[in-house]
Amino acid sequence: MTRSARKIPSWQLSRRTALRSSRQHGFTLVELMITLAVFAVLLAIMVPSYSDMTLGSKLRSQASDLVAGAVLARSEAIKRNSVVRMCVSADGASCIAGGWEQGWVVFHDADDDGTRDAGETVLLQHQAAASGFKITGTVASVRFQGTGVGATQTTLTACRATPSVGAQERVVNITAAGRASVTKTNTSTCS
Repeated sequence: MTRSARKIPSWQLSRRTALRSSRQHGFTLVELMITLAVFAVLLAIMVPSYSDMTLGSKLRSQASDLVAGAVLARSEAIKRNSVVRMCVSADGASCIAGGWEQGWVVFHDADDDGTRDAGETVLLQHQAAASGFKITGTVASVRFQGTGVGATQTTLTACRATPSVGAQERVVNITAAGRASVTKTNTSTCS
């Protein structure tokens, strides 16, 4: 009888199977440490990127809110066939000089004097930007005529001063025709 033809008792088969399967469970300490090291490196790379992504999203949101305010002001001016203004406002009641990050308001300027009077309706009030954002503009007030045309071309620039979002900012352009759009630039300073 050849060795390959010899029958192996069942108790030896079960013992061999048990020994083989018991060796294949779990990880070694070295494998676990390498896995944890790789995970730590990936986490160290991802966390700053996620933070920049979150800040970039907030920056996009600030610029989109400015565009939405300009679009609302223009459409309300056309609808009312009267002057509607979008201006810097810290309290939501009056126009002030300063940066747009203080907050802004869209209102129906019935007497076209550039200030919000008691009877003039506030159409939209936007709260101050979160800490660290800066929104600068060529003007403190944007005027839309009853035809929807703006008085002058205006540029509003939104950026993140601290902590920086890298070399990027959002520029909101409001044309003399009253159209608003956002462009992303790669400027490295936020002044």
